[in-house]
Amino acid sequence: MVSYRLAEGLTVGVEHLWPLALLPVAAVLLAYLVFRDGGDRSASTRSRRLLFVSRLIIVVLLVVAAMGPYTVQTRETPGEPRVTLLTDESESMGVYPNVTEEVVADIEAAGVPVTQATVGSGTDSRIGDGTVANLRENGTVVVLSDGQVTTGRSLQTASEAAASLNATVSTVDVSPDRTERAVSLSGPSTATIGLSSRFVVSLSGVEAEEPVPVEVSVDGETVHEDEMAAGDRIRVNQTFEERGTHRVTATIESDDVYDRNDVFYHTVRVVEKPDILYVAEGEYPLRGYLESLYNVTVASSIPANLDGYAAVVVQDVPAGRLGNVSALQEHVISGGGLVSVGGQNAYESGGYGESPIASLLPVRVGEATGGATNIVLLIDISGSTREDLDVQKGIALDVLDQLGDANQVGVVAFGNDAYRVAAIQELGGSREEIAERIRRLRPEDKSGTDIANGLLGADEMLGDRRGTIILLSDGFVANPDRPAVVANQLGRQGQRIIGVGAARRVNVPVMRRIAEESGGTYFDASERNRLRLLFGAASRQFEGDGLTIVTPGTFITSGVELTASPGQANEVAVKSGADYQVATADGSPAIASWRFGLGRAVSITAFADDGTLGGLLEEPDSLVVTKSVNYAIGDPARSSTGVIRVGEARVGETASLTYRGEERPTAPDVSFRQVSETTYEGEFTPESAGYNEVLDATYAANYPREYATFGTSRELNALVRATGGQSFEPDEGEAIARLAQEQSTEIRSVRDSWDWVALLVALLAFALEVGFRRLQVYRGRTTLESGLT
Repeated sequence: MVSYRLAEGLTVGVEHLWPLALLPVAAVLLAYLVFRDGGDRSASTRSRRLLFVSRLIIVVLLVVAAMGPYTVQTRETPGEPRVTLLTDESESMGVYPNVTEEVVADIEAAGVPVTQATVGSGTDSRIGDGTVANLRENGTVVVLSDGQVTTGRSLQTASEAAASLNATVSTVDVSPDRTERAVSLSGPSTATIGLSSRFVVSLSGVEAEEPVPVEVSVDGETVHEDEMAAGDRIRVNQTFEERGTHRVTATIESDDVYDRNDVFYHTVRVVEKPDILYVAEGEYPLRGYLESLYNVTVASSIPANLDGYAAVVVQDVPAGRLGNVSALQEHVISGGGLVSVGGQNAYESGGYGESPIASLLPVRVGEATGGATNIVLLIDISGSTREDLDVQKGIALDVLDQLGDANQVGVVAFGNDAYRVAAIQELGGSREEIAERIRRLRPEDKSGTDIANGLLGADEMLGDRRGTIILLSDGFVANPDRPAVVANQLGRQGQRIIGVGAARRVNVPVMRRIAEESGGTYFDASERNRLRLLFGAASRQFEGDGLTIVTPGTFITSGVELTASPGQANEVAVKSGADYQVATADGSPAIASWRFGLGRAVSITAFADDGTLGGLLEEPDSLVVTKSVNYAIGDPARSSTGVIRVGEARVGETASLTYRGEERPTAPDVSFRQVSETTYEGEFTPESAGYNEVLDATYAANYPREYATFGTSRELNALVRATGGQSFEPDEGEAIARLAQEQSTEIRSVRDSWDWVALLVALLAFALEVGFRRLQVYRGRTTLESGLT
């Protein structure tokens, strides 16, 4: 097959070339037959030449037909416009006027048929599922909904599905005309006797600018009264003086559509102050701080018996005088906690590197963070990044700039498949070469996004090395479960994934899930400078003042504000698999943590010039110290039996609970499965809101998620933008019809064969030639006896 492009959108070609070989043979044979000597009946030379030429033209046309000529043209072909209108009839739409019939009538009046489908009803809003189910190639889907998904696939997944079909999703923008408010309350599920706990009351709603009264009660007694408008939050501090389960309730007085979301219920299990052992040789302010929060026993070294202690806090003690480290190891492995606080006599200055305590700590002693490690930059070049690839390459180059010269760095790009861009090599001598290869990356226009294949490609580049994969992507995939499974597998093999949101619009939940499945962390694009803390060399350290949160949103760092600048830090590096929580101004680790055995360990390696923690014990920084110790303590009631945890419970939705005991529990309407020798997980579905009982434990069940949020979701607006859709007013049915007509027009390549034209012309030429010669005989200018008839 041979083809040639004549112009934009037009290609000509032939299927076969072999018929050309027959042309000279046919020409010679034809010449022989025409010009051979015919005796007395021979025609004139002129007649023979004319006959030869006409017959040769016919032979050429037959050869051309045998070659199979064709053309390929790009054409616009009209389709069959149709609008699929997805209507949401769930409870959250009760605050909007019903405009469905009006919209349908206007679209059909413009000559475009409408297919209606319901994607939500009652308390079930499966808008993502409904959108995906109704997408068709080059089709138009119009959603009449607030976009508040309560179950099923997300709207981000629907966006990826629409892109693969070249379908658009538009919305009808309806404004709420009724007032609705929803109250919620958040706070700890476990608290300690005598210590203040903070609860936050939030109010959301539409058409709800006027403030309404709110009351917060504990065990039926009012502890706080205020007024709130939609969007407000109030904080309530409460100190519990009795053990057991306490009930915290927030109630608003609101004249609106629904009453069931005017009350929110919350339970708190209050336990005794945990017993901790504080080990130090000198007098430090940390001792007094801990005594204000816990039951503290003070010792100068670790004793042989640590039974009864929830955690051990060691501050600035040299390894040679730590005491019974073997007992400490057994304590942590069995589920206890350890907080190792640095200073001038600890870590590299206290011989920790040669001590058995080194294995318990989440840091390596005597090393500076930013040493050599193996890193693969995994860059998304799929079709979904087409408009964002310049942004993505810019972020990738910035990430590359933050990596220390000693790191071994490679680059893999991916769309549907993974592609090796730069082999793994020491960055110091190849930084510019790798950067140039990143700059030359181009998007795969018709490629899907298969993050799982990308991760496997990055793992293949790492080979037997343990290392880190830095994933740069928008996170939009059709099936987010597969990359999460692969990430979990890589995490078990010792590979860590750090996700960086590298686009104008990022599917953050998917990116965060992939990172966390491997034991890694997700960073927003604006937080990518934190990579300098993880992988930067001494000459490329993070620049800033005071302490910096490296991994936001963890138990230790969530809600923490840091203003202190301790001034000193022990020389340590965060171990692979540990969580790098806080860094000093020069990028040295300040706080790191990890799980060890059944227990937890925290290293606090920043300290003041006088050897104390300085400003870390003053508000607001003191919270990070408290949370570090609480992390090490874990569950303060871990030795208790019965129901030890009940997850968030909503009416009509499956909730979970954890039970600890020697025998398998039984309870009405609860199904249990065993997860360890003495631990069982149960599932149940609450039928009514309020405080309920299960296996002698009190739990709070709240209104269905459908009543929690009102107004158009940001995810729905993002879906419209991503698919090239539009937002229409209820009276713009004609405009919706025009969009459907435009969207149904297809641009496709059409192939036409032209062999029949060559055959037809050959036949016509033969008929004309025979007819012409007959006419000459009729006029007496030649004879039929010429031998050429």
